[in-house]
Amino acid sequence: MPTDGETTESSTDGGDAPADGPTDEDVVEVASGAAEGVVLSRYSKSELDDYDVTVTFDDGVLEVDVYVHAPDARADEDQVAEDAALAAQSAVDDLF
Repeated sequence: MPTDGETTESSTDGGDAPADGPTDEDVVEVASGAAEGVVLSRYSKSELDDYDVTVTFDDGVLEVDVYVHAPDARADEDQVAEDAALAAQSAVDDLF
């Protein structure tokens, strides 16, 4: 499991993509970057005890899991995690 703020990026189908579309690796990188960007825009590093962004893209299916642990922060952890996952999905939609 990743530690304090580490982002896990994975793609399980070898990175193949149609010639006119993004590679699976591109999809995973864009999604994880967007999700991490939301988390880091809502919290200072001192407020974050831990966060994790896990993205998989397999057979055209994107899965984004965001965990945020910032008990002393004002922003709601669950809402930030949900917003981060939605941002990841939106960023991938923009790729296609």
